[in-house]
This record gives sequence, structure tokens and C-alpha cells, in this order.
Amino acid sequence: MPFFLSTINLLHYFSEGIFVRIYFTIFLALILLFIAFIFGSQNEQTISLNYLVAKVDLPIAAAVSLFTTIGFVLGLLATLIWRFIRKGKKVFVKNNNIEA
Repeated sequence: MPFFLSTINLLHYFSEGIFVRIYFTIFLALILLFIAFIFGSQNEQTISLNYLVAKVDLPIAAAVSLFTTIGFVLGLLATLIWRFIRKGKKVFVKNNNIEA
């Protein structure tokens, strides 16, 4: 098989469902990273964050990065927990139907 035909066949698989979603997600993440880089380069002021036990002075860009990362990790954990619970319920229902 010529190389270009196998490439066309691969492109057919890459243009379906999950790969388009992955490419779109990567593209969106790169755009957000670019916007964050511009934001960080334009804001050099520092802010004071008062925690319960400490106080820290951070540049605005570092604070935004910190809280964005925390939000991303919490959202990822919530999504994973939700999926595991959902799959667990499906397995539980399936096992109960088999036993009955």
C-alpha cells in the first residue's frame, strides 16, 4: 500500500470522536496558556495573601496561576470521583441483575 493511502486511512480514524475532542482540548488549553502568559507579563504588581497561619506576598500572575491550578485539580478530582461512583453503580446494578 502506498504511503499516502495509509496516511489518509489514519486521518480518517483521527477525525472521529475521541481524537477530535482531544485535539480541541489541547488547542483550548494552549490558547488559555497563551492568554495567561500575556496576563502574567503585563501584571507585575504584588498582592498580600493572608492565610490562617501565614502571610505571603505574591505577584498577581503567580496568585492567578496558583488558584487556577488548585481549581483545575479540584475539578479533575470531582470529575474522577463522579465517574468512579457512576461506574460503581452500573457494576452494582449489573451484578444484582445477574444474581436475581
